[in-house]
Amino acid sequence: MSTRPKGAQIPKKSGLASPKSEFSKDQLDGLRPQKSGAAAEWDYIIALFIITAAAFVTRFWGISHPNEVVFDEVHFGKFASYYLQRTYFFDVHPPFGKLLFALMGWFVGYDGHFHFDNIGDSYIANNVPYVAFRAMPALLGALTVPTVFLIMWESGYTLPAAIVASGLVLFDNAHIGQTRLILLDATLVFAMSVSVLCYVRFYKLRHEPFGRKWWKWLLLTGVALSCVISTKYVGVFTFLTIGSAVALDLWGLLDINRKGGALSLPEFGKHFAARVFGLIMVPFFFYLFWFQVHFAILYRSGPGDDFMSPEFQETLSDNIMTANSVGIDYYDSITMRHKETKTYLHSHPDKYPLRYEDGRVSSQGQQVTGYPFNDTNNHWQVIPAEPFPDDDLLGHRVKSGDLIKLRHLVTDSYLLSHDVASPYYPTNQEFTTVALEEANGKRFNDTLFELRIEGAKGKSDFKSMSGHFKLIHFPTKVAMWTHTKPLPDWAYKQAEINGNKNVQQSSNIWYVDDIPSIPADSDRLKKEQRKIKQVPFLKKYFELQRAIFFHNNALTSSHPYASQPIQWPFLLRGVSFWTQNDTRQQIYFLGNPVGWWIASSLLAVFAGIVGADQLSQRRGVDSLDERTRSRFYNSTGFFFLAWAAHYLPFYLMGRQLFLHHYLPAHLASALVTGALLEFVFNLDPVALEQNVDSKMSASSSNKGGMKSTGPGTKRVVPAKDRISGNSMLALWGAAGVVMTLVVGGWWFFLPLTYGKPGLSVEEVVRRKWLGYDLHFAK
Repeated sequence: MSTRPKGAQIPKKSGLASPKSEFSKDQLDGLRPQKSGAAAEWDYIIALFIITAAAFVTRFWGISHPNEVVFDEVHFGKFASYYLQRTYFFDVHPPFGKLLFALMGWFVGYDGHFHFDNIGDSYIANNVPYVAFRAMPALLGALTVPTVFLIMWESGYTLPAAIVASGLVLFDNAHIGQTRLILLDATLVFAMSVSVLCYVRFYKLRHEPFGRKWWKWLLLTGVALSCVISTKYVGVFTFLTIGSAVALDLWGLLDINRKGGALSLPEFGKHFAARVFGLIMVPFFFYLFWFQVHFAILYRSGPGDDFMSPEFQETLSDNIMTANSVGIDYYDSITMRHKETKTYLHSHPDKYPLRYEDGRVSSQGQQVTGYPFNDTNNHWQVIPAEPFPDDDLLGHRVKSGDLIKLRHLVTDSYLLSHDVASPYYPTNQEFTTVALEEANGKRFNDTLFELRIEGAKGKSDFKSMSGHFKLIHFPTKVAMWTHTKPLPDWAYKQAEINGNKNVQQSSNIWYVDDIPSIPADSDRLKKEQRKIKQVPFLKKYFELQRAIFFHNNALTSSHPYASQPIQWPFLLRGVSFWTQNDTRQQIYFLGNPVGWWIASSLLAVFAGIVGADQLSQRRGVDSLDERTRSRFYNSTGFFFLAWAAHYLPFYLMGRQLFLHHYLPAHLASALVTGALLEFVFNLDPVALEQNVDSKMSASSSNKGGMKSTGPGTKRVVPAKDRISGNSMLALWGAAGVVMTLVVGGWWFFLPLTYGKPGLSVEEVVRRKWLGYDLHFAK
C-alpha cells in the first residue's frame, strides 16, 4: 500500500462495462511466444472435460425417479401435450421453452394424449415418455456447468477460480433439482449463461471492430438473449446486465482521450448502430418468430380460448363460442356472464340494508348481484331505449353502440345505476332495479345503458357467446363490474355488482351465455358453415401480450411455499415438489446451503472491498494498483452487476415469488465467488503491462504471424505466463477447502434432491437446518 503525494492525480477507474482484460485474445496470442493451444492449456481442457462429465452424471442419474407427475410438471408437461395436439392454450410465459418440450415429444413419437392433470399421476400407467421430456432440461442444465467454466476461462481467470465457480453450480442441489424435471428454468439459466459467455467473447474483440469474429459474437450474444426473453420474461434482467455493460462501453468509446484514439461521431454511430442491431433488433426478431411458431402450431380451439377476444377465437377451428353464437334481437331474454369470474348477472326481491358495516347508507333498493349458477333470476329482457311501433316490434337486431334498457323478468323491474356508493367500493356506484313506472318516468335516464362490443367496427351485430361487451351506464359513464369478494349474509354470499369508473379496465367485460326465449325449433338456431378468420400476426401478438401481462400481474394470491427475495441468498426456505408416504421419499427444492452461504458472503466481501477502495482513494491512499483495480472493477464488477440485475428487481414485484427465481442470480454469484477467490489471494491481474508498442489497432491490422512490437507498447501477459514464477499453493488450497465443503453439503442433501432414498424421522430432522418445512419429520 502506498500513500499518494498531495496533489497527485487519482488513477482513472473503469466502469462495470468490461468482463475481460483490455485487449483481444487474438492480439494476446500475437504478443506472446507462440506454442500450441493444446500444450498451453491442457490443464483447462482436462478440467473442462471432467466437469462436463460430472455435470451430466449429476443431472441424469436416476432421472426416471419418480415415475409420477411432480410439482409444475402439471403445467409444462400439459403445454407440451397441447402443442402436439395443436390445441390452443394460454400461459403467462413466452413459448420458446415450452416448444423445446414439444419438440422432444415429437422426436420420440408422443401424441400428447396425457394432460398431466394432477401431481402424482403415473407416467407408466399412462404410457408417457417422461424421461425424454426430462432429458431436455437435464441436457441444458448439464451444459450450463461447462458454460460457467468457459466464462471464467475466457475472462482470464486461473484454473482454481474457474473450478470453484463452475463447481458451485455443478454441486448445487437447486440447479440439479430444477433441471431434472419438466420445468423452464434450465432453459432460462442456460440461455442466460450463454449470453454472458458470448458477450465476454465479443468484448475481447473490441479492438478489432466490424471484423468477422466481432460480428459473429455480437450476433450470437443477441441470439442467446432472445432465447432468454423467449423463455421467461424475467429474461429482461439479462438484457439489463448486458445492456448496462454495453452502455458503459459506448460511453468509453465517446471519450476523446481513449487509449485507442478518439472516434469520430460517424465512427461512433457505426458502433452504436451495430449494437442496436445485434443486441436489440436481432433478439426481438427471434422473439417474435417463436410467437409466430406458437400461433402456427395451435390452430385448434382449446382451454386457452376464454383468455382471448372473440375475434381471436374466430381464427381457431372448432371454436365452440363462435360456432354457437346467435344474433340477439330486441325483446329477447338473455343471461349474461362476467368473462373473468363467470358469475351471472342476477337479481332477487331482497333489498340492500339501510346501513353497511362501515356506517354508509344504501338506497335500500332491490339487490343486483352476481350468482354462480344458472337460475331464472338471471333472465333479463333487452328493451330498446326508444320503443318500436306496435306493428313492428320483433326482428330488430341489437347492435354495438345502441342505448338499451334491461328488464328483470322475474321481478318485472329495470336495471339502474345511480350516484350511491356500492357496498364494498365507496368510489363505485350501486346497481339496483326500479319498477316500470319509475323506469319510464323520473328515473328514465338512470335506466339507460350503452352497449359497447369489444373490437366492434361500426354497428356490429350483438351475438351470444362471441359478443364480448361492456355495459356503460349512459348518464354517469361507469361500467358494470364485479369481483370475487362475496357480499355478507344479507346478500347470501353472492358477488357484488357495481359501476366501475375505470371504463377501460379489461375486467369490465361480459358476454351473453344463452338466449332462453328463442324456441328450440327456431331458424335462428340453425348453424351456418363458418370459415376460419384470418387476423394479422401483430394483432394477435399484441392481444396475447396484453393478456399475458395482465394475468402475470394478477398472480398475487398466497402460496404455502412462496418466499421473499430477502430469504433467497440465505436459503431460508425451499419448496416441496413431491412426496410419497409409503416410502417416506420426498423431493424438496433447496439449494446447497454451504455453497449459497459462501457465495452470498463473498458478495458482501466484494461490496466491502469496493467501499474500502473508494474511501481510501478519497484519503489519497492507493490500496490497489491501477491494473488490479481495473480488473477488479471491470471483470468481477461485471459479474456482480449480473447478480444485482437478476436479483434486486424482484423487490419491486408484487406477484408470487419462489426460490427458483434466484437461480440466474445464484449463477452470477458463483462467478463472483471464483473471481474474488483469486483476488483475495493477491495474484497479479492478467493485464500486466510491459514495454511494447502502444498502437494495438495498428498491429491488429496484421493478419498473419506475430504482431509487430516496438517501444512503448503494452504487453498483456496471460494468467498461465504471469503465474509461472509464483506459487499457487494457497489458491489451490483455498479452492480445495471450498469445494470440499460444497461437495459435502451437496451429498448431505442429495436424498431431498433426487427423491431417494427415503429418510427416517431422525435423518429428516438432521436436515432441517434452518427449520426447513420438510415432510416426514415426525
